[in-house]
Amino acid sequence: MNNQSNPQLGQLVKIRKGRNADQAAVIVAIVDSRFVYIADGDKRKFDQPKKKNILHLELQPMISSEVVNSLNESGRVTNGKLRYAVHSFLESTNIQAEEKGD
Repeated sequence: MNNQSNPQLGQLVKIRKGRNADQAAVIVAIVDSRFVYIADGDKRKFDQPKKKNILHLELQPMISSEVVNSLNESGRVTNGKLRYAVHSFLESTNIQAEEKGD
């Protein structure tokens, strides 16, 4: 178990357990010290976020400022911004994925 810092709004996560394992998403709400709501703007929309135990997530060092600003201003974020954040994150990690292979 890698020791994780506290999750933050707008933080990118990699899902480690469950049906969506190995997919990326963004934290859109924090329930308590154990649970967060995540969405990716694509399969998992902002209006239907998934409640996940943070032990089942791999917190990434990247935080999407667009998502954070949008949540702070209006309390919501567009699915487009979520898709963009996830896409940017996947682009930046794509190099490591290619090195691993299948």
